[in-house]
Amino acid sequence: MKKILLLILLLSNSISLFAQTAAIRGRVADSKTRQAIEYASAAVFKAGDSSSLVAGVISKANGSFEFSKLPAGRYRLKIAFIGYQDYIKTDLQLGSGQRIDLGEIFLQPANRMLNEVNVKGQQLNAVNKIDKQIYRAGQFEAAKGGSAVDVIRNLPSVSVDGQGNITMRGSESFMVLINGKPVITDAQTVLSQMPANAVENIEVVTSPSAKYDPDGRGGILNIITKKGAVDGITLALNAQGGLPSIDDHNNSREPVRFGGDATLNYRKGKWDISAGGNYNRNDNAGYREGDVFTKNFNAGTITRFPSTGERSFKKYNYAGRTTINFTPDAFNSFSGGLFLGQRYQDRIADLVYHNTTSNLNNNALIKSTTYYNSNLQTKEGSFALANFDYTHTFADKSTLVAGMVYEHADLYGNTRNRNLHYPNTADTIQYVYNPYKRPISGYRFKLDHSLPLGKGKLESGYQLRYDTQDGQFDYTVTPPASQPDAGKFQGSLHAKNVINSVYSQYSGKSGKWEYNGGLRYEYATRSVDLSYDPNRHQLDLSNLFPSALLQYSLTDSWKLKADYSKRINRTTNLELNPIPEREHSETLEEGDPDLLPEFIDQVELGINHTFKAGSFFATAYYQHIKNPIQRLNSVYVDTILNRVYTNAGVAKQLGVEVGTNLQLTRWWSLYAGANAFNYHINGNIFILNQPVTVNNQRWAYTFNANTTLQLAKTWSAQVNVNYLSKRPTAQGEDSQYFIPNSSVKKTFMNGRMAASLLWQNMGIFNSAKQRITTSGADFYTTTNYIYETNMLLVNISFNLNRFASKLKLPNSELNDREF
Repeated sequence: MKKILLLILLLSNSISLFAQTAAIRGRVADSKTRQAIEYASAAVFKAGDSSSLVAGVISKANGSFEFSKLPAGRYRLKIAFIGYQDYIKTDLQLGSGQRIDLGEIFLQPANRMLNEVNVKGQQLNAVNKIDKQIYRAGQFEAAKGGSAVDVIRNLPSVSVDGQGNITMRGSESFMVLINGKPVITDAQTVLSQMPANAVENIEVVTSPSAKYDPDGRGGILNIITKKGAVDGITLALNAQGGLPSIDDHNNSREPVRFGGDATLNYRKGKWDISAGGNYNRNDNAGYREGDVFTKNFNAGTITRFPSTGERSFKKYNYAGRTTINFTPDAFNSFSGGLFLGQRYQDRIADLVYHNTTSNLNNNALIKSTTYYNSNLQTKEGSFALANFDYTHTFADKSTLVAGMVYEHADLYGNTRNRNLHYPNTADTIQYVYNPYKRPISGYRFKLDHSLPLGKGKLESGYQLRYDTQDGQFDYTVTPPASQPDAGKFQGSLHAKNVINSVYSQYSGKSGKWEYNGGLRYEYATRSVDLSYDPNRHQLDLSNLFPSALLQYSLTDSWKLKADYSKRINRTTNLELNPIPEREHSETLEEGDPDLLPEFIDQVELGINHTFKAGSFFATAYYQHIKNPIQRLNSVYVDTILNRVYTNAGVAKQLGVEVGTNLQLTRWWSLYAGANAFNYHINGNIFILNQPVTVNNQRWAYTFNANTTLQLAKTWSAQVNVNYLSKRPTAQGEDSQYFIPNSSVKKTFMNGRMAASLLWQNMGIFNSAKQRITTSGADFYTTTNYIYETNMLLVNISFNLNRFASKLKLPNSELNDREF
């Protein structure tokens, strides 16, 4: 009993000591529009010593900031934001336990911005924080009217190749969050359905703490959608239409491009409600050149089958979304969201093949044939995502958050592969029909607790993840062909993943140091059941995922950081599915139900610098990857290659990432980022039980830049480029891929309305082309994908938010890899 009383006394004294600390809070806003300024930097220094930084924070979406647990004393407060004059308040005297509320702090536009061009106060386009980088989506004009993919392709860590594959630090393995909520659908599928105009910011987390799921080699992209910034109603409308194609490669169908989106926000008192919808049709004309040969050493023959022809896409999606936040009092808040969407894509590949079989030794022609391959691949899906969260704040400022997420995707499609005589295409040689259905459902339950402790914060939590997918795959050949293994081309699959995890982490500040350390434990079960296999393929995993992050402020503007994290790249159901799919005439694709996940150990060392004209960061990183997942080719028959997912031995990646955001002059701004990395993979790989030795290494890099020119008061122009260099793969290489875009914008009605002319995929410097090459002992394949260039679009946008303050209003997270 005495021990209990002593413990209570100690806790009471601790609480009493915490209560003696002081606090400063306020809200940052524009002096002219009175609108909140997000991401303004606020710093507290010891009075009379500008180099003695005590604490620093970034303002929230509503402009609010707060310094808590400051020792009693005299301080100087500095608030800064690009395009505005610094706000400095000196001689702030804080007594023990005192809380000072500075109320509204209005920043004045910088004098150098107030000139004959009348440039508006610039928004901060990039913010570097201890655990992430934050980018403002609105700075990328070329993305207007597009999807979130068009926004993220401009980030230093991210690249998008010609086939739409998104990589982060060179890996397709990364996690996507929508407003902090994870999704089970793959990145390309989710992001392609979200309109660019609905995105407010993108948070890039390359070394997540133990609080986050450890999924993904590249890290995390958190997409923050727009919300109401001021009380009242705000409305944003956007419409886009494409002009007739200039470069359609004489395709059989004319590409069509148009779309629109709308977002309505209502914010008043305890309620914050947002609703939106969008439709986007974005076709793309294209052309394909391929060259393949296979060797049959037993028969002593070599078969060549070069091809050329159309490769075009028809794509559209539409969706509706809503979020509701209700805060009845200072201690409780409720939030919920719903997303419903539909996506469609078909790809036509109409190719002429010239097949020859020759003697492997003397190249004497044995036989030849020419045929026309008409290949139509269709993918469709309907998507639903719902979430609910409850947050309770206790009197001691600790919080408890309970949340649930439910997601369902009904995925289906087919491939129709017709080999026809040429030039008389009325006669069919062979018709292969390969339909499938792959519905997937999943949910998450989370419980997170946060407790102020000492100079920092202790966070702990539990999460349950569950998802299941039932696949049905069919395969018919007309006329029937003799195929001994035809039975494995059809059947059903049931896949299930269950993951239980707990974590705890502590973060805080001490003088010039910021730190975060934690540990996450996971127990995961994965099972795959196949209709033709009586044995269940099951994998049980028990793993610890530690993380540590440390940052030191050299000065108010220079910061050094170092971190370590352990991560996992989980297998997708597509990678686990061993039922082959006939992708097109020359390719099959299948997975491995016993494929292992990747485990990644990552170390980072970085530096951040902020200055009057902008900011700069550089981060060096090293990754050690166990069981790297590779997609490799082998010969199925003379004219068909089989793409198989398998594990390699070990891979290593060493890289450096840099980025800068500059206001070069009063009328010229520049954002640029790059990522250079060396990826080395080696080990013995088994492709369908056949051993293959892999050892490949090369440097690769990405470069993204975006520059804006303020031509006049209501006129601006922008040019941006996305460059992806040649890079190695396990069996070959992918060529460079270069996309330049430009736009001109004119604003009306005091900025409430804007019209833009977008020139996408500018046809300069051999842009919009990508060659993919692989080879082995008995095969060689190279394919050049040529995409449509010189696409012109007109975009009209209207934003009610710009004059909302003047109105009299009434009071009142499944997979391009899965797709």
